[in-house]
Amino acid sequence: MIKSIFRSQILQSILGWILWAYMALMVRTSKWTIEGEEILQDHFENNKGAILAAWHSRIFVMSVLPAKITSRWKKAENPISMIISQSRDGAFITQAAIHLNLNPIRGSAANKKKKNKDKGGTEALRLATKALKKGGVVCMTPDGPRGPREEAGLGPIRIAQLTNTPIILWGVSAAPSKRLKTWDRLVLPGLFSKGSVVFAGPMEVPRSADAEALRAELESRLREVTRRADKLAGLEALPYPEKASSPQSQDGNTSTQAAND
Repeated sequence: MIKSIFRSQILQSILGWILWAYMALMVRTSKWTIEGEEILQDHFENNKGAILAAWHSRIFVMSVLPAKITSRWKKAENPISMIISQSRDGAFITQAAIHLNLNPIRGSAANKKKKNKDKGGTEALRLATKALKKGGVVCMTPDGPRGPREEAGLGPIRIAQLTNTPIILWGVSAAPSKRLKTWDRLVLPGLFSKGSVVFAGPMEVPRSADAEALRAELESRLREVTRRADKLAGLEALPYPEKASSPQSQDGNTSTQAAND
């Protein structure tokens, strides 16, 4: 019953509008510090193509990008795309993204515990690749959609190598914020917050380089830039989760197997 209610397009649209309205109000009432803006601006305005990587926990703070930053730049040929999972939560986040003038790409990594559960990863890969080759910017969460928190998957690396596209690191934060008890400890910023945005890179991703080494570099640099954003905003940083016994191999939004095809 509840699942069927949340599948309702009307309810998803309403929830998406509410989420968009709150995020827009949060951005407008908060004071923002921005570092490295020119890094993304160069790729955005000149249609160079780039993957914009941020942790999944910051998805609600990401609204600052179209609402406060790119709105001041020269209009680009391609809107910023954002990969969003096909979960029920992803449905109303998609509606909010549309209100924010982002181009949603639905899809995520396959669930290894379930057979035939691609979750749209192959189609998401195709659309993301198409956007990047046209010179667009595609936002990805390397630890999404299931974690572990702040551990990068191989998805962004595979796509960057496939399209010969650099990765821009994006740290975004705000305080005061409530951290939800979700797998990613989602950051829900309050109104009249102190916000921060930090861009770093671009990180080059050569096709001939070792993918695992690049994944580790992405994880380290994204953690660093996020901690910088947290410090600027005054948000207390959480300790990193303990590493699993084997290297992180999940894909971060899209299917690694598809990227290899």
